[in-house]
Amino acid sequence: MQKILSVAVAIGILAAAALPAQARDTKHLLSIEDGLQESGSEAKLDGSVKFYFAGQKHPVVLKKFITDVSNLKTNAVGKSDEVACNWAFLSTLVAFEKKAKQLGANAVVNMVSYYKKDEMASATQFECHAGAVMAGVALKGEIVTISDK
Repeated sequence: MQKILSVAVAIGILAAAALPAQARDTKHLLSIEDGLQESGSEAKLDGSVKFYFAGQKHPVVLKKFITDVSNLKTNAVGKSDEVACNWAFLSTLVAFEKKAKQLGANAVVNMVSYYKKDEMASATQFECHAGAVMAGVALKGEIVTISDK
């Protein structure tokens, strides 16, 4: 009887181990303004490129270069979801700034969150997904030259 019980317990343990692990993927809608103010991140914007999110008025577009996507993740270990998400958000903007400067552009307009290619348009919030180890932000926007008026 004891041997049957031991085998049953062993089978139960093996069956539980075979189940797929459920990783945390918490969706957050966070403030764009707060994300831009994140001071702990090593990512910094130099201000040479302006960002306009969906619905925000912007100067006249003089030239459109490309629509681009940036999808960056950051280490979330030891950080709150909000801090990790803000770091990823700022890093994503830095990537857009770098690409715009390479193309000779001075703005990114019509920016939307683009997590798993699902658009979430907001002038005040961005979407971030955080897990136990990583946090990620995906943004899509049009890299352009705008008038200075």
